[in-house]
Amino acid sequence: MEAVLGAREANLGRVLQILHLEGPQPRASLTERTGLNRSTTASLIAELVELGLVEESAPEPTNRVGRPSPVASVDPRVVAIAANTEVDAVTLAAVRLDQTVALRERIPVDGPLTPEQTADLIAGRVRDWQDAALAGSRIVGIGMAVPGLVRVADGLVRQAPHLGWRDAPLRDLVACRTGLPAFVENDASLGAVAEHLFGAARGIDHVVYLDSASGIGGGLVVHGMPVTGAAGYAGEFGQNRPGILDAADQRAPGGVLEDEVNRDRVLALLGLSGVDETMLAAAIASSADPAVAIELSRQTRVLAAALANAVNVLNPSIVVLGGFLATLEELAPDDLAAQVRAQCMPASAEDLEIRPALLGVDRQLVGAAEAAFRELLRAPASAVPVV
Repeated sequence: MEAVLGAREANLGRVLQILHLEGPQPRASLTERTGLNRSTTASLIAELVELGLVEESAPEPTNRVGRPSPVASVDPRVVAIAANTEVDAVTLAAVRLDQTVALRERIPVDGPLTPEQTADLIAGRVRDWQDAALAGSRIVGIGMAVPGLVRVADGLVRQAPHLGWRDAPLRDLVACRTGLPAFVENDASLGAVAEHLFGAARGIDHVVYLDSASGIGGGLVVHGMPVTGAAGYAGEFGQNRPGILDAADQRAPGGVLEDEVNRDRVLALLGLSGVDETMLAAAIASSADPAVAIELSRQTRVLAAALANAVNVLNPSIVVLGGFLATLEELAPDDLAAQVRAQCMPASAEDLEIRPALLGVDRQLVGAAEAAFRELLRAPASAVPVV
């Protein structure tokens, strides 16, 4: 009996995942995609409708012979709260199960908040939204992206140096204050998930992702599955020491990648601070200062060496770069790719692509929402959303 119930739950999850990732589907299409018979598919959809997760509607009229198949779609009232914690702001969004964003707010802060202050801010805003714009919505939970090492087992932020946190129980703090399930993961790991599901690496099974939101972090996808490591700390490319070929390119003797490839060095040369990536790219393009060009070229060489090491070890189909790293790639895409290939084993790099992230500033929020949706998509009947 337990095995039968397990199979039923898994099939509910398969149907809900297809609707979540790919949008509305005719019932006939879901039958074909899942390999189940028509009556089983109809029964699964009916159960998902009963659970308040899916809606069915009449199809658009056609000239085809026969009865048209009803169209299933996720219920847009099912939402996740996504939070991205940064040094100077906390960004919150309410993301619907159909991938649309119901609400978004960036809340500037004067320096990093404590974990307790962060939890209070998130809980207060969620209460406000529940009483107003999200009244009538069904909240699955709260997913949070943190620039640091997060232990997957219990959401403990072991170390977030840019925020000044160590062993911070953020998951428990937020869950206690809101009464909602809470999930905490590394921001770059969540960015990798988002780009794999919806962005530059959509449909690609072997991905290396590097991001420079705070320092340099990263994520891995192998055989279509995110790789987190034994405790959740995989993907910290920024803490590796790159093999710098020319000693003259080294700026931080004994330093790690994020010490060498660093947007603050470029901002200092430009005399800027507090600008986003779009403004930085525009400032670089308009600069005539040769020191800026020299520094960008140096950082590109160091980044290429680090990426070559990752390609030799992991043999990805694609490398996706976010944040300032995407800016470096977009300034000279052919140059970066050529330098990476020159330092790789030829066979490992022959089909390699290097792309900028597509989701922009939303990538951490999209990934955080997916963390909150994950259990619902895996076992819908066991994880019915909280009102």
